[in-house]
Amino acid sequence: MSAQTEQESFSFQAEVVQILDLMVHSLYSNKEIFLRELISNASDAIDRLRLELLSKSELPEAEGPLRIRVSLDKDARTITVADNGIGMSRQEVIEHIGTIAKSGTREFLAALTGDQRQDASLIGQFGVGFYSAFIVADRVTLTTRRSGLTAAEGVRWESDGRGEYSLETVEQPDRGTTVVLHLRAGEDDLLSDYRLRTIIKKYSDHISLPIVMPHEPAEGQEGPAEEAPVNQASALWARPKSELGEQDYKDFYQHVTGDFSEPLAWVHSKIEGTYEYTLLLFIPSRAPFDLWIPQAGRGIKLHIRRVFVLEDSGQLMPQYLRFVRGVIDSADLPLNVSRELLQGSRVVDNIRSNATKKVLRLLADIAEKEPEKYAAFWKEFGAVLKEGLPEDFGNRDEIARLLRFTSTKSASDEPDVSLADYVSRMKEGQQHIYYLLAPGLAAAKASPHLEAFRKKGIEVLLLGDGEGIDNWVVASLREFDGKRLQSVAQGSGDLSELEDEAEAEAKKQASAELAGLVGQLKAALGERAYDVRVSSRLTTSPACIVANEPEIDINLARRLRGSGLPSQPVLEINPQHPLVRRLNHEPADPHLAEWAQVLFDQAVLTLGARIEEPAAFVGRLNDLLVSLSAESPDADAPDAADQSQ
Repeated sequence: MSAQTEQESFSFQAEVVQILDLMVHSLYSNKEIFLRELISNASDAIDRLRLELLSKSELPEAEGPLRIRVSLDKDARTITVADNGIGMSRQEVIEHIGTIAKSGTREFLAALTGDQRQDASLIGQFGVGFYSAFIVADRVTLTTRRSGLTAAEGVRWESDGRGEYSLETVEQPDRGTTVVLHLRAGEDDLLSDYRLRTIIKKYSDHISLPIVMPHEPAEGQEGPAEEAPVNQASALWARPKSELGEQDYKDFYQHVTGDFSEPLAWVHSKIEGTYEYTLLLFIPSRAPFDLWIPQAGRGIKLHIRRVFVLEDSGQLMPQYLRFVRGVIDSADLPLNVSRELLQGSRVVDNIRSNATKKVLRLLADIAEKEPEKYAAFWKEFGAVLKEGLPEDFGNRDEIARLLRFTSTKSASDEPDVSLADYVSRMKEGQQHIYYLLAPGLAAAKASPHLEAFRKKGIEVLLLGDGEGIDNWVVASLREFDGKRLQSVAQGSGDLSELEDEAEAEAKKQASAELAGLVGQLKAALGERAYDVRVSSRLTTSPACIVANEPEIDINLARRLRGSGLPSQPVLEINPQHPLVRRLNHEPADPHLAEWAQVLFDQAVLTLGARIEEPAAFVGRLNDLLVSLSAESPDADAPDAADQSQ
């Protein structure tokens, strides 16, 4: 006997040991999920077998009908879950069950919340479902043989869940995997045919494979009991909608996603015409853990004539809708289709286009009829949906209507303003949709660029992700309903469309009065400022910095250049501010150049940018404070005690 056939012992990785301990002690109140997870694994194994054999033009059913078998033995106190799927080789058993490589245990542990029911829902999401067997079993035996290997290459895995497992090579005549659970003391309630059937119907009724159990033998019956399906064993999406209730959809969603929470909404549609396919797509109620992982798989499973073929990698659903889960079943694609063949396929293009429109229409309906539900969706997926503006030109208008923002009219920090809401509230004569990009919402609210707009009661959209996706939103969406988007931190800030004659005259007069000071400040700042001009956007701050008209948005420039300033920074001064008026009345002030630098640096700070020489700024400020103290009439006056002497 070779060393390969002898029984060997291995240690679990540390994270796996933590999972096993969690299963036994923390999730005990949800113990029935073990059967859901083992059946789900068996279903996946059969799906993988279909894919592999179909790619070789072989029939998966050549060795008999594909099915999952569940049985119990009251005398031995065991429950068995078996499948005739793809099975595993010795090395695959080690990789899938003994280590972290495939199980996702580290991410699972990091995501735990402490709530038993919610944590139980994570099991399926992170692929650690096999370990749930130890919730009810103190010993688990797994026997498997991979499809394509000989009967002599079977593998038996066994563990008590305490840190080690054993492996040995055994004779296994059939492909597939059999898991035997040796129940813990006190778990006798599971040794009931009725109880197991109830659990299967509750969690696994919608699996399209037959899950069979033997009938309980009648008294005096000899020989093996006949087996019969427990579940409906039919593809739910292929059944008429009239036969399905809300609970059917919710149960199916939980089955295909491993998410214990209910979906937010779903769309079930059969498309007939040039191409024939069925869509059953779900909007989750919360973001999946891998939403921001670029290489993560999508949540759409492609079936061809009810046979699972592959998971979407980007061809069936655009990147910005990667949170959508569900099934697409086509009657027009070949069973041996590959990811490469999907690219450029007219069928796939048609499916992608219609699936995208269905999801966007579903979201629009929720936004219109159930605003609170849509607010919950936006909180979870709003940042992802924004990616659609630069990505999906054909659906840009539909996506734009789904966007939500915080504005200067918002009662809270929650984004509750749509572009349609904004347009409906625009002032008479207002031609632009005004927005402000900033590094955060707090910075946006405190920005001096808003002062004139607040005074006139003009609403401004506050985009608090100024260094992220919001840059691409405003760069991609130039207008909405014929109204152009205009940054309040860019260009001249011209509000002439809303000015009366008195305001226009005052602005013209201020520009004339401050022409000399503007020239002096520009000369003092040199190359630091692209230009200096009188502002019409400030009411309380002395100055601010804006991007010159041809500049791309100021915050996009910040992100690209990293300095915090636009490439053409313009210093705007407030003609009504006491400091600006003082400087204008004293054109010969010897400290004018220092004041120019301080005004510029202060404006840099209020912009949220970085001062290049903070020490120089502090030095100038201190010098100016000292000079102001020296100029005070009482600065050198003797105190009362001196005068009395």
